[in-house]
Amino acid sequence: MEYVQSNPVPLPEGEEYREIKATIDTVFDWKYDLERRNLLNLYEKGKTLAWNANDLDWTIDVDIERMMEERLANGMASMVNQLMNPPRKMEDEAVMRMQLNMNAFMLSQFLHGEQGALIATAKIVQGVPWEEAKFYAANQVADEARHVEVYHRYLTEKLGISYEIVPSLRTLLDDIVKDSRWDITFLGMQIMVEGLALAAFGVTKLQMADEPLIQDLITRVMQDESRHVAFGVLTLNDLYSQMSSQELAEREEFVIEATHLLRDRLLMEPVFERLGWDVELWTNWAKGTPFMVGFRQMMFSKIVPNLKRLGLLTPKVRDAYEKMDLLRFEHLKDSVEEPEAAPPHELVELLNQLMSSKAVESAAAPVAAAH
Repeated sequence: MEYVQSNPVPLPEGEEYREIKATIDTVFDWKYDLERRNLLNLYEKGKTLAWNANDLDWTIDVDIERMMEERLANGMASMVNQLMNPPRKMEDEAVMRMQLNMNAFMLSQFLHGEQGALIATAKIVQGVPWEEAKFYAANQVADEARHVEVYHRYLTEKLGISYEIVPSLRTLLDDIVKDSRWDITFLGMQIMVEGLALAAFGVTKLQMADEPLIQDLITRVMQDESRHVAFGVLTLNDLYSQMSSQELAEREEFVIEATHLLRDRLLMEPVFERLGWDVELWTNWAKGTPFMVGFRQMMFSKIVPNLKRLGLLTPKVRDAYEKMDLLRFEHLKDSVEEPEAAPPHELVELLNQLMSSKAVESAAAPVAAAH
C-alpha cells in the first residue's frame, strides 16, 4: 500500500479530525447459536470474494479531460443544453469543467461515506446481539477499510480533484454513529447510506464508462456493497413488526430525515461554488430541473423496496415518499431477491442520451441484458 498523495483531499473548514460522543451497549453473545444460516452463508461469501486493493492496475493512465474532449467532439455540450436545460447555455469548456467536478464530487462523497461505513460497521460488531451478525460485520469492516483505501488513492493519485464531505452527509453519519440503538446503525448505514451508494456507484460507472481503472474499482466495490445491503435487510427482517408503535414511529422519523439528508447531498452546491458560478441560481436549477430531479429520485431505487420488505414503508413514510415521488420504486426487487444492484433502466437510457457515447452503451449492455 504505497502511493503518493499528489492532490490531498481538502479538509472541512477548521476541522482536521472530527470527534463525536457515541454510546452503545456492548453485547457478548455467549449462546453462539449460529442458527441464522442466511447470515452465515453471506459471511462465507464475503470471505471467499475478498480482494486486495493492489489487485487493481494502478499503472493505468487516468486522463478524464481527454475522455471528456472526445465526448464533446461528439456533441455532448448540445445534448447537455437540451436535456438538462441549464440556467444559461453552456459551451464546451463549461460542460467539461462541470462534468469533471461533478464526478470528483461524487467520488469524494463515496470516500467519506466509506469511512462512515467503516466506523458504523465496527459499532455493529460491538452492539448487534447475534454472533452470526458479528461475524459478517467484522468481515465488512475489512471491506470498508479497503474501499476507503481505493477511493482515496484514486482521488489523490489519479484524479487530482476532490471535495470535503458535504454537510448533509456529515450530519447523517453523525446521527448514525451517535445513536445508541444498534438497529438504527443498521437502518442508517446498511439500508439508507449503502442503499443509495449502490445506485450512485452504478451511475458513476456509466458516466465514466471509458475509464478502465474506475470501472474495475467500482465493479469490485459494488460486489461488496450489494452483500452489505443484503446483510442489513436479512438482519432487520421481522424486527420492526415486533416493535411498539412508539418505537416504530421513531424509526419512521429517522427514515424520513435520512432521506432528506441523502437527497440534499446530491444537490452539489460545493461544485457550483468551486466553479465560481452563482450558487443560488444553480442550486435552484438543480432542485427544479426535471433531469436533476429525476437523477436524485432514481438514487433511491434500492432503498424503497428494501424498506418495504422491512415493513418500514408505513403510511407515514409512504406519505413522505409520495411527496418526493419515490413510491415508483416500491415494486422493484429488494436486496434479498436481487442482491446485485443495477441502475434503473430509465436512468441508463437517460445517461445514454446525455453522454451519446458508444462506451456508455457498451457498459450499460449487461444491465439491459439483466432486465
